[in-house]
Amino acid sequence: MEALDQQFGVTEAGTTVDAEIRAGVTTFLTMAYILLVNPAMLSVAGIPFDDALFATAIAAFVGCTIMGLYANLPFALAPGMGLNAYFTFAVVLGMGIPWEVALAAVFVEGIIFLLMSVPAVPVIGGWRTIMINSIPTDLKIATGAGIGMFLAIIGLREMGWIQDDGATLVNLGATESFTYDHGALISMVCLIAIAVMMARGMKGAIIIGIAIASVWGWATQAYDPYNDFMAGGAGWGSAYAEWPSAAFGFVGMPEESFMAATNALGDISGRGGDFILVMITFLFVDIFDTAGTLYSVGRQAGYVDENDELMNSDEAFVSDAAASIVGALCGTSTTTTYIESAAGVEEGGKTGLVAVTVGVLMLTGLFFSDLFQAVPTFAAACALVIIGALMMRQAADINWADKEMALPAFLTICLMPFTYSIADGIAWGIISYVAIKLGMGKMDELNPVMWTLFALMAMFYLGPGDESTFQYILGMI
Repeated sequence: MEALDQQFGVTEAGTTVDAEIRAGVTTFLTMAYILLVNPAMLSVAGIPFDDALFATAIAAFVGCTIMGLYANLPFALAPGMGLNAYFTFAVVLGMGIPWEVALAAVFVEGIIFLLMSVPAVPVIGGWRTIMINSIPTDLKIATGAGIGMFLAIIGLREMGWIQDDGATLVNLGATESFTYDHGALISMVCLIAIAVMMARGMKGAIIIGIAIASVWGWATQAYDPYNDFMAGGAGWGSAYAEWPSAAFGFVGMPEESFMAATNALGDISGRGGDFILVMITFLFVDIFDTAGTLYSVGRQAGYVDENDELMNSDEAFVSDAAASIVGALCGTSTTTTYIESAAGVEEGGKTGLVAVTVGVLMLTGLFFSDLFQAVPTFAAACALVIIGALMMRQAADINWADKEMALPAFLTICLMPFTYSIADGIAWGIISYVAIKLGMGKMDELNPVMWTLFALMAMFYLGPGDESTFQYILGMI
């Protein structure tokens, strides 16, 4: 205990080792769902479930350990919700990029991010901190809220509550057909149960809710609408819930995804333009998603100083960059700081021991592969909607009375779910913000970073013919 106290400065921070470990357990319970949800999400992209589970646990362990030992912050990391959705639905399914190439892009951008996070690196060192501090606070807050909306629409679809509609784009599912053995009804009941438990202050409410929905589904062999491909579902799993074959067993090393990222680097010679475009896109999305989430967590936890700047931001960025590299090599999308870290802070956590505790506990996921894989899609989807609701509360802190900021913030939030893209929301929030400032003749309020982002994003969306400027340039490579 004394060694832990000295390593993390526990007594100096005004807390105890026991309290820090307790706070770590609390944070773990609130975010343990990622051990289930992330592999389920990435398996849609083609990555084997067990491989993705291994990568999720290892990436979380590495990220949390570095965050605790290097940054000494009580923030937990794991493969990011929203980023995994972007990886699956936008890059792999939307753009038709093989998941191996997408992992290679995550690997390369993780290296670039690591270089951008270390101030001592020439030219680009420390750019991530400079960039996040240069973006208006309201746009950073809107990013977190928009990601929440994005997760919510994905979750509601996977629950079976919203569906495609030719006339209105989306519509409510056929509620009259929802019975006790229908996944949509089960998931909604358990979603409300999670909300009640959270309102009562129960720890691990999300995990408990998913467990109830799963057991209910298994016991009734419940219909899983998202996995009924013949009825318009998008999933490829079983259309009916089935009991797990075993509850305990080591997942083992990844069979297909391990080092697939580096192997894919040797296969991109014929599609270098596509790879660069995907990598740039990941850079673009990751910069703002990771920064936005880290800022939101830090702000909520009280780790933002009087200048509205995140404390120990360079060290925190190094942590998520290193974890993203390791995660990509094992088989998962980008790692980021979790908003649920605030739960441990509210429990009294103040040092990096909280993060290290979470990292160690994340390794337990390596022993429950069969159990996790059997969890019905509708049960896991509850977590997406709940997390979306929690992230949306940030929108209350936006200055909606500022007419120059209202539209950019609104576009940032609403375009993410409407376009199924985090990048589109962030981009048009920044583009509209700069355009409004230009229209108001307030160019002096725009810093060089915002001018640069405006130019890059305009190039990303506009260009000759039916190509963006980036596509046009990369097409000549």
